[in-house]
Amino acid sequence: MNPIDTPNARAVAQAIVAAHGLRFGAATATAVSAPRFTSDDAVYRGAKQACTALGFIEIDAECLAHAWRAQTERLSQFDASAWPDAPVDFGMGPFPPTARADAFPPCPERLGLYAVLPDAAWVGRMARAGVPTVQLRFKSDDAEAVAREVQAAVDAVRGTGALLFINDHWQVAIAAGAYGVHLGQEDLDALSPDELQQLRASGLRLGVSTHGYAEMVRADAVSPSYIAMGAIYPTTLKKMATAPQGVARLAAYARLLRGYPQVGIGGVDAVRLPEVLATGVGSVAVVRALVAADDPEATAAQWMTAMHAAPGSPERTE
Repeated sequence: MNPIDTPNARAVAQAIVAAHGLRFGAATATAVSAPRFTSDDAVYRGAKQACTALGFIEIDAECLAHAWRAQTERLSQFDASAWPDAPVDFGMGPFPPTARADAFPPCPERLGLYAVLPDAAWVGRMARAGVPTVQLRFKSDDAEAVAREVQAAVDAVRGTGALLFINDHWQVAIAAGAYGVHLGQEDLDALSPDELQQLRASGLRLGVSTHGYAEMVRADAVSPSYIAMGAIYPTTLKKMATAPQGVARLAAYARLLRGYPQVGIGGVDAVRLPEVLATGVGSVAVVRALVAADDPEATAAQWMTAMHAAPGSPERTE
């Protein structure tokens, strides 16, 4: 790009906030100064100021700012209306991810209703109710108890057609023959290269939690089977390090990650479900909506009916 055509940082910041402030909700009427910069490039500096004003945390503002710069260079012009959504501008691997040599085994593009459950009894109950994807999130420091519960969950879904993911306990999941595992960012970072290769070689599917752009880029580096994004809305289930993302950000994340199966999670209820599905995610994860329901089976059926009726929800295929 010709330097003569490059706007100054202030103009870049003002243009981005003007173009996207209503959608993302600007924290201030004008762009504020970002805490620190790692480049003198005007588009980068202006984009970081704008993304900070739009409420993005430091690591995500930094990630977006570099993507704005890469997009501008790739297109040979700065376009304030074009929010970055090309994986190449974020330094991500080639898409579709399933074509990569290091890709984890694929799972359905649309995982449908995804029930996160506290024990094997609940896993079996929801699997028998027809919930297509279930996760065992069993919390215990007792290794023997964990092994028993994971094996019980694997046994509980046998013959139901439900896909079972195990939260955190990936080595036990391998031994028990689960369909897949789900890891948070800290769990993923804790894996050594040898452990990551062991997990990849096992044939299990891998799902990874993300809470913004920087974590999505980090997750993409290991080419998982699916990526979960949240928390979409406020949730009291556990303390979150980041503020609720909202559906505007979720829609932007979904565009960036097209090619991955995507799971939206965090504070979703029956009223909010349609606007979450409208972002394009193929799955919605729920915890309390089922386990706290008066009639969990009926509630699950209602949710699945709503999801099947949503635009762009074909029958699930492997």
